[in-house]
Amino acid sequence: MSSIGKLMKQAARIQRQMEQVQADLAAKTIECTSGGGAVKVVARCDGTLAAVKIDPQALNPADSQLLEDMILSAANAALAQAKEMSSQEMGKLTGGLSIPGLS
Repeated sequence: MSSIGKLMKQAARIQRQMEQVQADLAAKTIECTSGGGAVKVVARCDGTLAAVKIDPQALNPADSQLLEDMILSAANAALAQAKEMSSQEMGKLTGGLSIPGLS
């Protein structure tokens, strides 16, 4: 088999593996809290949020700015951890190569 043929087969195999890793990552979640657990955010490792939970005790209208800050903090932490997990999983597949367009 020619070198180009081997390269094409290898590229197809890597693409299938990448698709599987991306599907697996979409099923994995990261959970982060802020405000001592008053706000919980669950992020998927595909970069989307799965859930936001707010303790009813935190729902004081006078503290709406604090609640917004806690939600933002928990969401950013969850998304950052999910992105890190995604990068680690894709790095295993690509052998540390930096491929544009991938996590």
